[in-house]
Amino acid sequence: MKQFLLYIFLLFPLAVSAQVGEYRTDFAIGVNGGYMLSNVSFTPDVPQKLLGGMTAGVTFRYTCEKYFKSICAIVAEVNFAQTGWKEKIEGFQNQPLYYADDPDNPLHYERKISYIQIPVFARLGWGRERKGLQGFFQIGPQIGFYMSESTSTNIVPGYAPTEPRSSNIVAQETMPVEKKFDYGIVGGAGIEFSMPKVGHFLLEGRYYFGLGNIYGNSKSDYFGKSNFGQIVIKASYLFDIIKTKNDKIK
Repeated sequence: MKQFLLYIFLLFPLAVSAQVGEYRTDFAIGVNGGYMLSNVSFTPDVPQKLLGGMTAGVTFRYTCEKYFKSICAIVAEVNFAQTGWKEKIEGFQNQPLYYADDPDNPLHYERKISYIQIPVFARLGWGRERKGLQGFFQIGPQIGFYMSESTSTNIVPGYAPTEPRSSNIVAQETMPVEKKFDYGIVGGAGIEFSMPKVGHFLLEGRYYFGLGNIYGNSKSDYFGKSNFGQIVIKASYLFDIIKTKNDKIK
């Protein structure tokens, strides 16, 4: 996976310089926002549900050429994102756990971690460029910079629930994030609707696979793996700053 990430980085200069199709110099900027579902893949395993959070930021797109019917572009974003994990706390009978004196409030634990995320995509689109509908696929590397974290829980250390937990992996509940830099691969697909003199409206889904860990993973560390998985549904609006002068572009 790390070699694949390196290949993606090496392909970007080629995408810009290798103008073998119909030349383009279109540059658009805009805003984006969406909803993120995330978890952390722990080894040893921690039972989890998907944690919901918001993501929003700015988008930059440079369209460099049309090769046969494929519209080639490079897309970069700078986003604020809420990610993390939400634990699935159950007993051995797969039932929620409670404290004896609080039977209406099942045990819960979630950790929200805020990042500045910077994905860079190689993008291929098919369809209309200036007026109408276009489908697209994009993939590339993403880096993230840790900002802050917060915990929401009703677990009281040393206070036992009505029955034992089905999982005894609880070290993560008291461990702050150790590694502040995150990196991985993100890809997705979507649709774009363009209107002359108005702009471009996009709706997409993407998945991020983290290659880094939030905790140390040496032999002396508790977790062998602690990387992010993120599903994102996002809407964007872009407006043109530079447009290629060509009456044949539709």
